[in-house]
Amino acid sequence: MKTIEVRHAGGSYPVTVGTGIGGVLRAHLADKHAGGTVALIADESVLSALAPPLSDVRTLSFPAGERHKQRGTWARLTDELLEAGFDRSTVIVAFGGGVTTDLAGFVASTFLRGVPWVAVPTTTLAMIDAAVGGKTGVDTDRGKNLVGAFHPPSAVIADTDMLRTLPDRAFREGLAEAVKHAAILDAEYGAWMEANANSILQRDPATVAQLVSRSVELKAGVVSGDEHESGVRAILNAGHTVAHSLEMATDYAVPHGEAVAIGLVAETKLAEAMGICEAGTADRIAILLKALHLPVTIPASVHLDVMRRAMTADKKNRAGQVHAALLERFGASARGDGRWTTTIEPNLVH
Repeated sequence: MKTIEVRHAGGSYPVTVGTGIGGVLRAHLADKHAGGTVALIADESVLSALAPPLSDVRTLSFPAGERHKQRGTWARLTDELLEAGFDRSTVIVAFGGGVTTDLAGFVASTFLRGVPWVAVPTTTLAMIDAAVGGKTGVDTDRGKNLVGAFHPPSAVIADTDMLRTLPDRAFREGLAEAVKHAAILDAEYGAWMEANANSILQRDPATVAQLVSRSVELKAGVVSGDEHESGVRAILNAGHTVAHSLEMATDYAVPHGEAVAIGLVAETKLAEAMGICEAGTADRIAILLKALHLPVTIPASVHLDVMRRAMTADKKNRAGQVHAALLERFGASARGDGRWTTTIEPNLVH
């Protein structure tokens, strides 16, 4: 078991990574939230596949999928909490993937002007990325995550045993975020993934635990120094300008992790063409992603003009210009305009 501390303006919280750590949640609630009522939020798919970590608390559910990470679901869950009599002593437990941690965290950030929450991620993507950093929110018709808040959890408990039964596609999806962490921050981590791709895909317990831990360490180092994304935290959006627009253009038929994989390659090719990134970087990223059985090209069925329009609503944009977090080389991000993003021309994305 490994614990990584993430700092924020109000203090810090632990991210615990390991196998068979189900008791950590109850211990944390007893230690940090004694006397509080607990509400568990999960999607219907997770509740049908996994036993909830707490069986003696009120459980609120919603339909699975990115399409349901929207204000209507947030309103319904909030109304259910109010109708059930939950109060400011309440602790929200988010049990599920990235959609659930984003949505339940946003419910916690707004319910009675803010109550604590704990993330219990159940997918590779949520453990590696979505549950760490305090970003919460929902999507709108204009774009992804455009309504939300920074609201750090009081703990993240990542039991990698839960990944054993995850469908192959869902397991691989989160690996794109790990490749992103290596590409923006740590070439040695990337080399380790290149050498251990088969063990990762085979879900060797020790290898998976090492993967999750290293990604959490890298992300924790970034978000601890820039909680509200006013500077260097923007590098965590590498690949996401294209990714979010691809998700929107396909009505989320392309899941987030696969979209990030495609976005990393597309944006790095663009950075190379702009003379910002070292030649060959996009090819190296693509080879690693392919080794992890992830896509690297925009599907031919996608209308590029729809994607390009979606890019204009990205939350990184400024003064009407589309911005992206680009690479300088494998393992290092480009500083760009001083805020770690660079103005790009959407028509050059392909």
